[in-house]
Amino acid sequence: MQTLGQKIRELREAKDISLREFAKKLGDLSAAFVSDVELGHRFPSDKVLAKMAHALGVTVDELKKYDTRPPLDELKRMAAADPTYGFALRTVIEKKVSADELMNLAKRSDQKKK
Repeated sequence: MQTLGQKIRELREAKDISLREFAKKLGDLSAAFVSDVELGHRFPSDKVLAKMAHALGVTVDELKKYDTRPPLDELKRMAAADPTYGFALRTVIEKKVSADELMNLAKRSDQKKK
């Protein structure tokens, strides 16, 4: 599975845009910052991600599919609203449930809804 940075780089290279050209298109960003994003050392803000998506001809949602960071704020809100989420997440960690197992569970859940 590709990371956000890898996807951005793939799309940029497919459009034959250099790192410096891309940084210029994005406004006040340096080529070093864009390089750090592509290497996964930094993550763009929502505003910068929107600029990147526009410059690459894709939607923000398409790029967000590759963002590997856990949605901590959303998880905290869910656990506060329903403590069962907190227990479930703790169980996943304690039982060392693999990412593949979680993805399979999510896929099965999607199939049941259809």
